[in-house]
Amino acid sequence: MADEELQVEEGAKKSKLPLIIIIVVVLIAGGGAAWFFLFSGGDEPVAEEVAGEGAEAADSASAAAAADGAANIGTALYVAMPRPFVFNVPGSGRDRLVQIKVQLMVRGSDNEETAKMHIPMIEGTLLQVFSSSNADDLVTEAGKVALREQAVTEVQKVMKDIAGTEVVEQVLFTGFVMQ
Repeated sequence: MADEELQVEEGAKKSKLPLIIIIVVVLIAGGGAAWFFLFSGGDEPVAEEVAGEGAEAADSASAAAAADGAANIGTALYVAMPRPFVFNVPGSGRDRLVQIKVQLMVRGSDNEETAKMHIPMIEGTLLQVFSSSNADDLVTEAGKVALREQAVTEVQKVMKDIAGTEVVEQVLFTGFVMQ
């Protein structure tokens, strides 16, 4: 009887041993994977929020109005793009995934309605401009400013062709994340 109990206990210990080994291996592999994903990035920041966009936009808007010689009529209104732009850009080290949230600054309710009516065309133009950029340029503030200025120029050109006026005064980045 004692031999039978001893054999039962050894059988129970033998069946638990592989389970314990599997659990330990899974925990080590999970910890290693978590460490790799959290700490394997380069020296450059993973996510950046663009700060000071509103002040720069106001300065450049007033400079543009003064340069034109005639002030734009109407109050500044903001048209939000319905969804953020998500796209891949090539970089020297690796390709990056970029997400940009955009709002358009327009003057007057007529331009606001025109911009809302042509959102698909504006989205297509912005995506074309954004996806032609380079990750190495987007890491710097100067690269982001150049991208924003190029976006304004292209959107104004498309809107002038479609609506007869530039409609959009500024393209504002309200969110900018690059991974």
